[in-house]
Amino acid sequence: MTDYFDRNETRPRKTREAAIFRDFKAILSITRPHASALRKQTRDIDITRVRRCEDLARIPVVRGAQIAQMISEDPPYGGRLASRSGFMRHLFFRAASGHGRDWWHAARAMHAADFVKGDIVLNCASYHMAHGGHMVESGAAELGCAVIPAGSGKVDRQLHAIHQLKPTAFCGKPGLLRRILETAAEKNFDVSSIRKALVFGAPLSTHFRREALARGVVVRQAYTTSETGIVAYETSLPDGSLNKGMIVNEGLIVEIVAPGTSEPVRRGDIGEVVVTRLNVDFPILRVGTGDLSREIEGPSPCGRTNMRIEGWMGRVDDVARVGERQIFPSQIIEMSDRHACVGRMRLVLGEKGGRVDPTLCVEGPGDDEQLRARLRATISEVLGFEARVDIVGPGTLPDDGRLIVDERVPV
Repeated sequence: MTDYFDRNETRPRKTREAAIFRDFKAILSITRPHASALRKQTRDIDITRVRRCEDLARIPVVRGAQIAQMISEDPPYGGRLASRSGFMRHLFFRAASGHGRDWWHAARAMHAADFVKGDIVLNCASYHMAHGGHMVESGAAELGCAVIPAGSGKVDRQLHAIHQLKPTAFCGKPGLLRRILETAAEKNFDVSSIRKALVFGAPLSTHFRREALARGVVVRQAYTTSETGIVAYETSLPDGSLNKGMIVNEGLIVEIVAPGTSEPVRRGDIGEVVVTRLNVDFPILRVGTGDLSREIEGPSPCGRTNMRIEGWMGRVDDVARVGERQIFPSQIIEMSDRHACVGRMRLVLGEKGGRVDPTLCVEGPGDDEQLRARLRATISEVLGFEARVDIVGPGTLPDDGRLIVDERVPV
């Protein structure tokens, strides 16, 4: 697409930063008296001196374990809610949504995925004690799209809905879209009304993106969190092809910090994604997501001027070290994308004779020595060391999202 959701997407970065921090000070002055956790987090901070992103490093990052403890000690939200619970629209375990339009910032990402007024969206995100279904609803309402509230149920029911209601777009996890397309192909079931999709909640492989495109569905993905909604989203170039990375959503501040600290990494380095989203009901200030990414330097070819990040690159807890090298989950994803014939892939770091003993476990089509040799070459190129390759049957590896398992005994 060559058009934009609004003019905010193309404003100069300095103009955006000035507007964000003007609102930052105004909203904090309103919310701090009502949110005890926010007062504690900014206790020693002169908010009037926070004028740009670099100044945020003075404020400590709050991470998942801390939030869980805060909630257990002071339910429902650990002193982070600035409005009364009964005045909110939806209450979830980790966050709440208010009555503002497009609360989860979904419309901008859906627009970038070519969703337009009059589209019928098959909403396969979960509605049950989860924000995903409601997030899609809010974005669709803003754009003027109809919604089929399908949820994440069985594929047969999704196919029935597609047959009867003819949706033009899909929202939900990439794995469910894949099962729908594959089952439709197996049963010779017509799902050709769906021409576009916005997926989130799990990594989207290059292989499936191409597979979906071959079946007539253009897939774009978004990076989301349960507290802030859509953090960043993919965009297209003027010719309709995929733009590299993801554009950070307007209204958010995204930082990349050294894991376990409050300090930003050097621009372009991999670090933990930290998100700030301030509103008068549920202010989110420097929350560490535990997800890894990095900033892509230089202007985006799509014309949007906000920060551009690589997208989801794994979890902080899944980073491992082999010798002097850090191994990131994104590298396992890259290797998987290079070998379309394989299924799940997982690097297991064992120990033998006091030295690291790495094994790449791959779901593949039998004991294929040629495939094994190609995988060993990919390991050497991407990871910079050698590893054994263990080819196992489809469905053997756990579907738990873990790409690196470190079984070495800590010293």
